[in-house]
Amino acid sequence: MEKSNALIEIKNLSKFFVINKGITSVKKSYVKAVDDVSFDIKKGETLGLVGESGCGKTTTGRTILKLYEPTSGQIIYDGKDIAKLKNKEMLPYRRKLQMIFQDPYASLNSRMTVGDIIGEPIEIHKLMSKKEEKERVQYLLSRVGLNSDHANRYPHEFSGGQRQRIGIARALAVEPEFIVCDEPISALDVSIQAQVVNMLEDLQQDLGLTYLFIAHDLSMVKHISNKIGVMYLGKLVEIAESNELYKNPLHPYTKALLSAIPVPDPDMAEKNKRIILKGEIPSPIDPPKGCRFRGRCRYAKPECAESDFELKDVGGGHKVACNLY
Repeated sequence: MEKSNALIEIKNLSKFFVINKGITSVKKSYVKAVDDVSFDIKKGETLGLVGESGCGKTTTGRTILKLYEPTSGQIIYDGKDIAKLKNKEMLPYRRKLQMIFQDPYASLNSRMTVGDIIGEPIEIHKLMSKKEEKERVQYLLSRVGLNSDHANRYPHEFSGGQRQRIGIARALAVEPEFIVCDEPISALDVSIQAQVVNMLEDLQQDLGLTYLFIAHDLSMVKHISNKIGVMYLGKLVEIAESNELYKNPLHPYTKALLSAIPVPDPDMAEKNKRIILKGEIPSPIDPPKGCRFRGRCRYAKPECAESDFELKDVGGGHKVACNLY
């Protein structure tokens, strides 16, 4: 069998959360947050993951890092399936797999100095001496655009953009290979967002990093991503190269998402027809049989209710899960 050139491969990954309705309840109910998702990311590339709030993007990222234990499926990192590894067995991979969290306010310990926050992962993995750790912290601060004397300050003394830079420095502390960027710019001012994204791109180029970039901002995702995956209610409905997806969206849900991107030119905006989706998003506790999007889809047919559609390659690695193709 030919070895895959992907750094990370996700195969049929699912994460269900158990809901207890009551003490006397015998039958368990589940929130199907991530349901049979598959994709891969090559070393040095970025996969953007987009979709509405609650579609399972963040849960996918956290499950890949095993912050949530997967319900089923495979997480193949550099040829090794880490899905079923225990905590002690995962420790070497914790260093290689890191995360930048969405909220720069909640993700930093307010009682620790910035130096201690960035240095903590180094101490956990016992990578270097105290003197080397201090030098490493100072280097990382300068690498993300902060001053070395910031190491002695506390998180509350920084702005949102600066805090996110601290979070990025913490993620880089143990020299990871793969980073899940969980909406790293959504809590920041628009003026700061481009700076942070440009910095992430520079770090990727210099350090050979591989990203899973989760976001709502579709224009920013296009800017940073090599490939883009679109999620709906726990399912991956379309995935393609970045330019291909924007030029030739196939799934009705993808078309609706892209139509919502603001266009600065008034004349172009007038020509760009906005697709308004009608109907309610189904519950992930009891998703409809068949295609989960069919209740909001203008092209829905009777067969869409019979079975869910697998991702089908329509050419050039462009895959879509839809009855139209």
